[in-house]
Amino acid sequence: MSLIAGSYERFIWGYKLKPLKHDPNNQTLTLTPIFSYPSHLSTITTVAAGGSAAASGSYDDTIHLYNLATASSLGSLHDHTATVTSLSFFTPPDFSFPRNLISASADGSVCVYDADPFVLLKTLKAHKKGINDITVHPSGKLALTVAKDECLGMLNLVRGKRSFFCRMGKEASLVKFDSSGDKFFMVMEEKVSVHDSEDAKLVFELENQKRVLCAAPGENGLLFTSGEDRNITAWDTNSGKVAYCIEDAHSARVKGIVVLSKNADALSDEDPFLVASAASDGIIRVWDVRMAVMEKPNPLAEANTKSRLTCLAGCSLKSSKQPRMGKNAPEEGNDVAMEDASP
Repeated sequence: MSLIAGSYERFIWGYKLKPLKHDPNNQTLTLTPIFSYPSHLSTITTVAAGGSAAASGSYDDTIHLYNLATASSLGSLHDHTATVTSLSFFTPPDFSFPRNLISASADGSVCVYDADPFVLLKTLKAHKKGINDITVHPSGKLALTVAKDECLGMLNLVRGKRSFFCRMGKEASLVKFDSSGDKFFMVMEEKVSVHDSEDAKLVFELENQKRVLCAAPGENGLLFTSGEDRNITAWDTNSGKVAYCIEDAHSARVKGIVVLSKNADALSDEDPFLVASAASDGIIRVWDVRMAVMEKPNPLAEANTKSRLTCLAGCSLKSSKQPRMGKNAPEEGNDVAMEDASP
């Protein structure tokens, strides 16, 4: 299991989650650092991870790529001409390595990349203003975007064009599909709206006490949110009620949350349901959310980057395939295989 975090100070932080010691009654984990260096020229705004590949976007208009298996840099993609605001890997079901990387930027454009190797396939103009977030449907056939123009957009990734556009009247900062793709969520300040994916009909509206800064879908209809309230709240989107909450999970604003699901790379046969969170004071914590019923649960693992963190991503899939750069993307070394992107 891997975590990657970006910071205001341009640093990227990579961690592996490993067992420290095994106790049938109390498994202790540790976050082992695998790399840390200033990978961008400006603040890192977004990160994504899939299999052994990871990516980061920044105010410097570039996407930087990493090999988590070898803890190395692959190079950069320079196809955007504005701040990269959101990144999302698409990994097909039963695959351990991503098929595509989708990126969005502050000029309203979206880039679609092949991830094996990394080459640009298509650039779309999705919005007139900056895109805040992008989410890819589990089928990989479409994506949703929300932007500063107060609109929701739908992109047909098969045909490479925008297929739907709706003015909401209020700016959404985040948009996420659930794990099944049957629902999607939009965050507007302290409110989270739950919608049916088929017709975008509003199903529930979830009210938080303070502004939501990050969200991540879990299994069985759960949605994890956090932000200025410093709590980690698990919402049951089937009922519209709070399932459980880890109060005071951090002492500063939570800027990123990641759900690490069960998989072939499980730390044990009884792999706990793990959620990782990162706060603006530099602390990264990993929780077993089954312990949320306790009055004050303790994190299973913790790391202090001593940096102002801005985003967090993670992946629990183990992949033997190594990420590669394509010929139309500059590399930072000679140890990465090159391959023609033509079919």
